[in-house]
Amino acid sequence: MSQINVYPIAIHDSKAVDKFIKFAWEIYKSNPYWVPPLLMDIKKTLNPNNPFYEVAQIQLFLAERNGKIVGRIAAVKNDLHNQIHHEQSGHFGFFECVNDQSVANILFDTASAWCKARGLDYIIGPASPSINHEYGLLVNAFDDSPRLMMSYNPPYYQNLIESYDFKCIKGLNAYKIDQNTVLSNPKFERIARIAQERSQVTLRPINLRRMKEEVEIVKNIFNAAWEKNWGAIPILDKEIDAMAADLKQLVDESLVIFMEKDNEPIGFTLVLRDYNYIFKQMNGRLFPFNFLKLFTQKKKIEWARIILLGVLPAYRGKGLDAVLYYEVVKNSRKLGIKYGEASWILEDNLPMTRAAEEVMSGVLYKKYNVYGKAIG
Repeated sequence: MSQINVYPIAIHDSKAVDKFIKFAWEIYKSNPYWVPPLLMDIKKTLNPNNPFYEVAQIQLFLAERNGKIVGRIAAVKNDLHNQIHHEQSGHFGFFECVNDQSVANILFDTASAWCKARGLDYIIGPASPSINHEYGLLVNAFDDSPRLMMSYNPPYYQNLIESYDFKCIKGLNAYKIDQNTVLSNPKFERIARIAQERSQVTLRPINLRRMKEEVEIVKNIFNAAWEKNWGAIPILDKEIDAMAADLKQLVDESLVIFMEKDNEPIGFTLVLRDYNYIFKQMNGRLFPFNFLKLFTQKKKIEWARIILLGVLPAYRGKGLDAVLYYEVVKNSRKLGIKYGEASWILEDNLPMTRAAEEVMSGVLYKKYNVYGKAIG
């Protein structure tokens, strides 16, 4: 058998990083469901000046056999994660591999060894590069393209990972929501109306002209509302500022909604049209002319993704999530959106899974696994 060579890629080496990124096109060249990532976006993620690397280290690796690239992986040491969760865990991500267990094994060996050399005793993934980015391995519904900012992979990746003795440590759910089903359910409207009246909360759309102030509100609510969730880490100020700048052009004001009590923000929802419908046509390139499709084809998008929806802990258990859901669905219909994906939701987050299933009549249609393994 030909020898497999694995070598490190420095993220400041732009030519080598290009090779790392573009290997994905080889894996998915005959897959009609894959959505090529925008090259400018993934290069930002892997740029050494990305604010994420103020609290984390990353090392990229490529695997070659007979001079041909056959796999890639990233190893990550996330100091913020370990500080918050009192762990010494590393992460692996950006995993792409031919269907060959020997290649997968040497990639996982290499990532694990890199983590172990930095004092880490456990490895978790896929995290590309963290829980606040693309996260988890798709394990079903491979015949459907991913929604915006969700991961996708070939079916055989599950076997490659589990055959290396990784164990699933957490499941992530994605729910399909049909707005016709939701809005035809009088119970849903009643629950939302009663909850809003009892709590005396008001709703308002995001004000893009006050983006800096609005982002600050999102930052504060996110870091308070999600801090107790499994695996959660805060979004750094610089990270969310950069994210907001990128997403501003994609935002529909009526889909980013703030909930207020006595003029103080207590919750919000971030919903975006599924621009993957358009990105799929771009083959990774927004310029020079593809960016025009964001405007000319926007109204053809039938899906939206509910990326974030939450209220401050003091206001939970009052049905206020239903108030936000109802407003989003109503506003989505006005934009011509037919379906929504609520994702991802921790499979054991019972309040949120019940809200998705019972309040929103959501159908669990995609599942993702997060894996972990002790580093021996």
